[in-house]
Amino acid sequence: MTPVVAVDTWLAELSDQRRLSAHTVSNYRRDLQKLLAAAGDIPLASLQVHHLRRFVAQLHGQGLAGRSLARTLSAWRGFFQWLGERGMVKANPCDGIRPPKSPRLLPKALSVDETSRLLTPVEDDDPAQAARDLAMFELFYSSGLRLAELVALDCEALDSIAHESEVRVLGKRNKLRLVPVGSKAREALAAWAAVRGELAKPEEKALFVGQRGARISPRMVEARLARRAMLLGLPTHVHPHMLRHSFASHVLQSSGDLRAVQEMLGHASIASTQVYTHLDFQHLAKVYDAAHPRAKSK
Repeated sequence: MTPVVAVDTWLAELSDQRRLSAHTVSNYRRDLQKLLAAAGDIPLASLQVHHLRRFVAQLHGQGLAGRSLARTLSAWRGFFQWLGERGMVKANPCDGIRPPKSPRLLPKALSVDETSRLLTPVEDDDPAQAARDLAMFELFYSSGLRLAELVALDCEALDSIAHESEVRVLGKRNKLRLVPVGSKAREALAAWAAVRGELAKPEEKALFVGQRGARISPRMVEARLARRAMLLGLPTHVHPHMLRHSFASHVLQSSGDLRAVQEMLGHASIASTQVYTHLDFQHLAKVYDAAHPRAKSK
């Protein structure tokens, strides 16, 4: 089996059996292409730890950050483990290799006031698109959805939103979860449903559609949100995931219930959710600096 065939076979198994998302599989493919390019004429079975350390150092020297290198090493390690199970390599040359550490970057979240400004209705040359945009962004903030989860929603979701005030979404690794939908989002979705037929093709089942009447693309959602933020004069570049971060941060600030936020976000590990406790502390620190007599003294 050639290296390229081995990569294709492993990735196919990840997609079909482990049900990894197409995005994850695509990232793994790029990571393994880097491995094959770095290895050159060296057979996979002949690669040793010192080879892999050199490959990682080369990628780091090219500007690849620690988090990206960690994902790359994870892909390489999994691939070599798969090869070892099939007797194609004797040992995993990635064992014992750790990526360089990167500073932990906190997710950027909007303040409550900035979020309110962002969700203010704006005039648009196309009222149907304006209604769609407001519905999308209200739902993002109301329910903390991922971008892929939002664009994958179909019209059938409107029924549970209207009657149960919740939406069923398909998250990472095809895990279903129910997420509450607030009143503002329900109002915006009802307004969008009333004019959706002006944009959507008759047979299109997607809840949110683009100008051509088909399911809206993630890139278009990003572009419409950035445009909206610019029109409203927000001081930072706003992207869809920032609304998810804002949802998590604001709910945690109000409730302090980390487990509930974890469940609503669909995080497999509580550690992924704990990052928002740091955002909460930043908020408290700003309040302290602005209010405490000793903090204000010079």
